[in-house]
Amino acid sequence: MLPATFKLCAGISYRHLHNMAGLKRQAAVTIAQELNKFAFSRPGPSKWIDQVRRRSSLLSSRLEEKPFGEMEMSYIKQGEEALQKSLKILGDQDGWKTETVVVNGDTVLSKVLPDVGKVFRLEVVVDQPLDCVYSELVERMEQMGDWNPNVKEVKILQRIGKDTVITHETAAATAGNLVGPRDFVSVRCAKRRGSTCVLAGMSTAYTGMPKQDGVIRAENGPTCMVLRPLTGDPSQTKLTWLLSIDLKGWLPKTLINQVLSQTQVDFANHLRNHLAVSC
Repeated sequence: MLPATFKLCAGISYRHLHNMAGLKRQAAVTIAQELNKFAFSRPGPSKWIDQVRRRSSLLSSRLEEKPFGEMEMSYIKQGEEALQKSLKILGDQDGWKTETVVVNGDTVLSKVLPDVGKVFRLEVVVDQPLDCVYSELVERMEQMGDWNPNVKEVKILQRIGKDTVITHETAAATAGNLVGPRDFVSVRCAKRRGSTCVLAGMSTAYTGMPKQDGVIRAENGPTCMVLRPLTGDPSQTKLTWLLSIDLKGWLPKTLINQVLSQTQVDFANHLRNHLAVSC
């Protein structure tokens, strides 16, 4: 019943808009450092990391020409923090334990972090080019409920510039209603640099979407997806998904861990099936 979610963004307060250049430099340096860690901790080629790192100074350069309000800038900043934290988690290769390995090679790993809790990491290869996968996950995110049974609805509540959105996600019920109704309000942003796409984000507060009667408001993040062409075969896409969710309520940890791990495996299968007919 869990949503296959992903998110991302960046920002500061409107009253400090005159210091925007300094923020951009600071954000770019931080992200470049995390990409460095991620690159050197992973085996094999890391050209996709190099591309992002070389252009990291541009990460915040498109905070659009028009000025944003204070609240809008706070949403952008939340996404920036989610991106940095996610890349830091993915860049640390120590402590990951295998949860699930599927016959087709899909792998779910997990680790426990002091300030975050248990996080899950999905590693898969999708037999479709990056542009197709990116379009489905970002440009057509509101259609996710049509092909992913774990998601009832994804609705965009507000767009902030070209990259950032506030969304409301409603999870579908699990068999036997083992996990009751949940929903999420999230800030999302998508950044594309060269042949690498990063999608990340986190839960946020939004006055336009108060808590719903009979539905538990769960939280997620930092969470992140990294998409890049498969080395040696650009017709396929390597997808890494970091998932961190707090379902709230009284649920046994064993049940939560089982559901989250299976949710990632199911997501990969549903995505493949959908892309096979849509791309």
